[in-house]
Amino acid sequence: EDYIDNTPILPYAVGENIGRIIDYSEGRNRYIGYLISLSKFSFKGYKVGLDCANGSAWMIAKSVFEALGAKVYAIGISPNGTNINESIGSTNINTLSKYVLENKLDIGFAFDGDADRCIAVDETGSVVNGDQILYLLSKRMKESGELARDTVVTTVMSNLGLYKALDDLEIKHESTNVGDRYVYERMMEGGYSLGGEQSGHIIMTKYATTGDGIVTAVKVMEAVVDSKNTLSRIVKDIKMFPQITLNVKVNDKNTVVDNTELKELIEKISAELSDNGRILVRPSGTEPVVRIMVEASDYLLCQKYSKTVEGKILSLEV
Repeated sequence: EDYIDNTPILPYAVGENIGRIIDYSEGRNRYIGYLISLSKFSFKGYKVGLDCANGSAWMIAKSVFEALGAKVYAIGISPNGTNINESIGSTNINTLSKYVLENKLDIGFAFDGDADRCIAVDETGSVVNGDQILYLLSKRMKESGELARDTVVTTVMSNLGLYKALDDLEIKHESTNVGDRYVYERMMEGGYSLGGEQSGHIIMTKYATTGDGIVTAVKVMEAVVDSKNTLSRIVKDIKMFPQITLNVKVNDKNTVVDNTELKELIEKISAELSDNGRILVRPSGTEPVVRIMVEASDYLLCQKYSKTVEGKILSLEV
């Protein structure tokens, strides 16, 4: 930091000082072999779409699914150094949804640039997010005795629908701050085997110490094959609540969230929502904004309460 702050003109690296790429093919092949070994079943007969986001999964994911017998339809496998996540990948899931429908595929998986996230798309083109994947995997792991302490670790942003579905399965849940590092820390503290985020970071400690999108995709596909059913059918019992998230730019986010009037308003809304919704207001960890998240059984209620809280925050800034 001192170097950057005190150097008027930073020199550019040129020639050999830029660095060089070394293709560690042995490591890649060992990783691919490990991923293939994670499924007990062949994927033969399934048409699988993969959106690799022009990122780190571009070469590996297709090889894994083809080796497991699937007929693979892949997009986002032409990285040029600048097109990573560009209108593609798990952060732009509509691209894969359309692709699955156009090609009449059985299922699709989208990864982000570094491939630690995975969002699925069912045969109807509907998105199956991280919360729904957590539900699917936790149910399966409990049935097989692999869900340590019958507990799943989520973040505070996970949907209320996930918690209600887990309660129905008699699966306990704990929540952490947003961020897969916090999820992993809680998993280590409690000795849990499954955790994740709505965004698609899924951690299964039996297979990896961090989120791995391809691991997630393989285990979801394994569940589909084993159930002899479609993805839409095996997640149908989780009913996601309407959810609205607003970001309100403020001068001092911590002062705002500590304001007594705002706290009283949040308590009032929480009481009105009762067991049929929830409200979360928190400062961003990276931006000068306050994040408002409202869930309710009705989308109009989400709009009403989120706008009410946004108005209160803006009035505090005047």
